[in-house]
Amino acid sequence: MSGSPLLHVSDLTMTFPARRSRPVRAVDGVSFDVREGETLGLVGESGCGKSTTGRMIVRLLEPTAGSVEFDGRNITHLSPGGLRPLRKHLQMVFQDPHSSLNPRQTVARIISDPLLVQGRKAAEARERAAELMGQVGLIPEHLDRYPHEFSGGQAQRIGIARALATGPRLIIADEPVSALDVSVQAQIVNLMQDLQQDLGLAYVFIAHDLSVVKRVCDRVAVMYLGRIVESGDKKEVYANPQHPYTQALLSAIPLPDPAAERTRERIVLRGDPPSPAAPPPGCGFHPRCPRAEDICRTERPLLTGGGGRQVACHLPG
Repeated sequence: MSGSPLLHVSDLTMTFPARRSRPVRAVDGVSFDVREGETLGLVGESGCGKSTTGRMIVRLLEPTAGSVEFDGRNITHLSPGGLRPLRKHLQMVFQDPHSSLNPRQTVARIISDPLLVQGRKAAEARERAAELMGQVGLIPEHLDRYPHEFSGGQAQRIGIARALATGPRLIIADEPVSALDVSVQAQIVNLMQDLQQDLGLAYVFIAHDLSVVKRVCDRVAVMYLGRIVESGDKKEVYANPQHPYTQALLSAIPLPDPAAERTRERIVLRGDPPSPAAPPPGCGFHPRCPRAEDICRTERPLLTGGGGRQVACHLPG
């Protein structure tokens, strides 16, 4: 995976205004790269800003600051007309399959719409929709059904088919399996991995389930309070986490062996995550950190490191 990255995100920031309180900085200076055919896992607790980051990448949200470059081109402030030709290369799969599909449209129309917007003829778009139904493991004869006639797993397959319609190079998968039963989660994960291998796709895989991320991703970026606190190769991060927040997350992964589950040390964080509207001074994690010192309460650590491994902590390890 040499050469320029397919996706380059630099100091991406999103601040939501508030009428009766301070503005909420949901994402605070996030930077990362994704290369062709690679899967980056973006993980963290609910509310840490990972879904907001994904929506800014595909321009469903306008960033307050920072930049997004796709295939060497800055797309941060492109107009809708300028962004349209790039839309076919950059798609998104959403968390809730049923809420992301229009209940008034047939599956054929849902999958065909991106092609029609790109100027394809109706007959050609329907033929492509039938092909995609088979590719994601559904029956092409069900094209004229509506979303409510499908289970959650089948609906998510339709959402994946819609994302594949225009032949994308990068897919932002925003917790694509968290709303599904465990048995169905494995099927969708297998499907996404098979599609990546067959089509050469790159993914930004947003999730809070670290066991799924361990299976799917090549690299991992851990977010806390709108910032990346640790990133690196999946094997290195899971084997030797350096940030205390990463260590706490990994200690919460259930183990299949009951004996090992009883003997391992679980790191329980005290308190709740601070509000993005009123973040603490210094390191954002220090109110919950078991080894915080005075420097952590006054100075915000930078994300530093080498060899692709980075940690934002005054006392890593």
